[in-house]
Amino acid sequence: MYKHISSLQNPVIKRLLQLQEKSRARKKEGVFIVEGVREIQLAIKGGFRLKELYFAEELFPEIKVKDLVKDQEHPEITSLSAEVYNKIAYRGSTEGLLAVVITKDLGLQKLELLDKNLLILVAEAPEKPGNIGALLRTADAAKVDAILISNPKTDIFNPNIIRSSVGCVFTTKIATGTTSEIIEFLHHKKVAIYAAALQASKIYSEIDLTTSSAIVVGTEATGLSKEWLENSTQNIIIPMQGEIDSMNVSVAAGILIFEAKRQRQFK
Repeated sequence: MYKHISSLQNPVIKRLLQLQEKSRARKKEGVFIVEGVREIQLAIKGGFRLKELYFAEELFPEIKVKDLVKDQEHPEITSLSAEVYNKIAYRGSTEGLLAVVITKDLGLQKLELLDKNLLILVAEAPEKPGNIGALLRTADAAKVDAILISNPKTDIFNPNIIRSSVGCVFTTKIATGTTSEIIEFLHHKKVAIYAAALQASKIYSEIDLTTSSAIVVGTEATGLSKEWLENSTQNIIIPMQGEIDSMNVSVAAGILIFEAKRQRQFK
């Protein structure tokens, strides 16, 4: 029999709301919130460990809970009334399942990669959760070896990122670091750096992307920093035929990454 919570004033519920809303609270505890069946399944498949699991039995039967956590190290399981669950549910359409998941170290030193023919997506200082989620979906769709976030402005385990990535935050290797650290990492791995930039650029389709390559994109507002441009193997550009000279960062990343996949015959 699981513990049951039916009061909105329960301290556990107040804590869960803090974890949903406050990056500081997540970092202090070393955990984050994942909501939804598919997202929790992807987190488990991605090697993340559930610390706690909350379910509304009216929406998600107890028998399914047992099946979901059968291979986990005994997470604490609590049932909630529908009213309480709807209070803490972040998404509008809910499935009655929410987990507190233990954070992983996203430092470059923890990133394990093969040393041949790598394809890496790098995003410098992305801030909008929707854009970060879309970048993660692109990385998953193209099955890149890793996505690296330099100078991150937003907590990668922000609920908005998990939601907008539809769980792809768990399906691709992710690491964060400063621009200098990531450049040093790429040089050490002998990965060519192709920076999406307007200056001194070649059209992206004219570049050989079949060897170990990192596609680097910046923000729509400011582009890439000088440090990336100075360390780029070659700047690349997507020709624009309209009135503006930039496009959404996730769209640009998708075009460039899938050109690399096309050249590699989608291997």
